[in-house]
Amino acid sequence: MTDWLDPLRAALDARPTPVPFFFRDDDAGWDDPALEALLDVFEPHGLPLDVAAIPLAVTGRTVELLTTRQDRGRNDLRVHQHGLAHVNHEPEGRKCEFGVSRSPEQQRDDLARGRDVLRGLFGDLPAVFTPPWNRCAPWTAEVLRELSFAVLSRDVSAGTAGVRGLLELPITVDWFAKRQKVPVDRVGRGELLAEAAGGPGPVGLMLHHEVMSPEDRADLGALLTLVAAHPAASAGHLDELAHA
Repeated sequence: MTDWLDPLRAALDARPTPVPFFFRDDDAGWDDPALEALLDVFEPHGLPLDVAAIPLAVTGRTVELLTTRQDRGRNDLRVHQHGLAHVNHEPEGRKCEFGVSRSPEQQRDDLARGRDVLRGLFGDLPAVFTPPWNRCAPWTAEVLRELSFAVLSRDVSAGTAGVRGLLELPITVDWFAKRQKVPVDRVGRGELLAEAAGGPGPVGLMLHHEVMSPEDRADLGALLTLVAAHPAASAGHLDELAHA
């Protein structure tokens, strides 16, 4: 037994119905070796992973790594769009690539350009958008819908945009969450997962492969083992769960 997962295990044991999980790894295009190490963690469990790729950061190695893993059945992967270049356009305040300093027209151009880049590298993709830093301007959702995006995924703290025709599926647990600006430890992470699993779901876990340590990956492996084995847990891809 892994002690830090005991609260999550208890929450699952208490559920009258199963709760779905999804796993979203942001920043594909940065640190390909770290991304490969994360894929190695997922591989033996066969659980789905949604990879948010930065269009202008994706390398040939990133494409080879993801497509080869997919084609050979080593990982259950789906790639979707994560901004354009993951750069901050805000002169002050919190970082944001699709924030209030970018007009709807500028955002439309950036979104379309990023989608074209990823389609050229990976082919057809789920119509899902994850904004860098999990935040965007009030009008971004409208622009996404105009461009036929179907799903927006941010952090649950961002609230909902409420745009008709645009589904939203938020992250409910950040692997690197902070409480009062202090990073949570393993015990705190287990408590956050348990709290999310006690709700209506889905439980969305956000990962950042480029900052995960070997210890983080070992703990993630233990979590995946629990999710794969527990009868009150299931796992799906972000776009499927949003449409469900």
